[in-house]
Amino acid sequence: MSIDQNQLRLLPSIDELLQSSGGAGLIAQYSRGMTLRAIRAALAQARLDIFNGSTCPSSEQLLAAAEQTLQQVMQPHLRSVINATGVIINTNLGRSPLSQEALQAVQQVAGGYSNLEYDVEAGKRGSRHTHVTALLRELTGAEAALVTNNNAAAVLLALSTLAMGREVIISRGQLVEIGGGFRVPDVMRQSGCLLVEVGTTNRTRVSDYEAALSERSAVLLTVHPSNFVISGFTESTPVAALAELAHRHNLLVMDDLGSGCLLDSAQYGLAHEPMPQESLAAGADVVCFSGDKLLGGPQAGILVGKAEILERIAKNPLMRAMRIDKMTLAALEATLRHYQRDEAAQHIPVWHMIAARPERIASRAARWAHKLQAQGIAARTQRGESTVGGGSLPGETLPTTLLAIDAAGVSPSLDDLARQLRMRNIPIITRILRDTLLLDPRTVLEEQDKEVVLGLLEILGDGVK
Repeated sequence: MSIDQNQLRLLPSIDELLQSSGGAGLIAQYSRGMTLRAIRAALAQARLDIFNGSTCPSSEQLLAAAEQTLQQVMQPHLRSVINATGVIINTNLGRSPLSQEALQAVQQVAGGYSNLEYDVEAGKRGSRHTHVTALLRELTGAEAALVTNNNAAAVLLALSTLAMGREVIISRGQLVEIGGGFRVPDVMRQSGCLLVEVGTTNRTRVSDYEAALSERSAVLLTVHPSNFVISGFTESTPVAALAELAHRHNLLVMDDLGSGCLLDSAQYGLAHEPMPQESLAAGADVVCFSGDKLLGGPQAGILVGKAEILERIAKNPLMRAMRIDKMTLAALEATLRHYQRDEAAQHIPVWHMIAARPERIASRAARWAHKLQAQGIAARTQRGESTVGGGSLPGETLPTTLLAIDAAGVSPSLDDLARQLRMRNIPIITRILRDTLLLDPRTVLEEQDKEVVLGLLEILGDGVK
């Protein structure tokens, strides 16, 4: 009998491990089925290790391995992370964080029953859209409003209603890809409308739209290129000019703004982002935008415009498939209330980050660096730039102060450090530029400062050169 076989014979049985005090504790915490699977996995790994020359682990070691597996299995897959990238509306990290008031509204509505589709005063069925339509009308100046589960759905729903089987005219320079491989031309075709491209990539005049008009024309569509910039020899057609042309020929103008900015971004040192209220004032019949970009709320598609047109869109059978849920409605209403009370920059995280004072950011970065330096870690601060992100204000940046850790100060590598920060219970997402690991306080919630420093100390405390 070989030594491997002797070691294998020493392995406890599954029943022995399940019936032990440690096994009973795991069963009580995780259930018998989960514990059984974890113990089987631990024993399988132990057998493999023995064949590779290791000795038989103790029952305590096997149960510890099973517990580690159970902890990993039970950890939520979708979880909170710390965004230290400096990208404010980070699509991969969930776009816009919600305000505390929005979170409280979601909890209140989701934890019990609600008047989602019930008119309390009349004592009969109501519409879920009434919870936000009055707010949206007030904030944008629209006659009516409608909400869907995302902006692509809003575009699809509107075009399906207003132009199925008919022509929608759009500038070639606005046939954008909105991320994840989804392209505006594909969404348009899916709606059943006929796409008519006019102008060129960099220059499209109102005369180009007029030359393309036919008896089959239904909508002049403009799409704000919110995730890229074309500069130099360019020309685009204002919404007001399109509206004059369209209404002269009994056609409609639809403006897809994408990011949905209700504040003037120029007051924070950024380029002006088109606003729904401006588009409506210029004559657009329907304007659509996202809820989770510059609006700073939950994922939603918002349509505002003329009452007769919005009423037609609301009756589209696709509306049922694209309708917004109660938790999103609660968060959206709470977010819109911030704009109503003129407190968006103070309460909505996205705008709070955009409006953050440079000296405040510098102070936080310096405090992080000081705490690391006190433990012998070669951290420093440096000037840098934050970006808005999320397909909003492309090319625009905000000055910031970064925490910087150079490659020469860590072991084994910056890539390994970044990976270890990502693998924490609360992942910290950073960026690496020119052999330096960078963390931007602008996009880190202030209550997360302690966790950022703790994470770096835990990893770098043993890896300082």
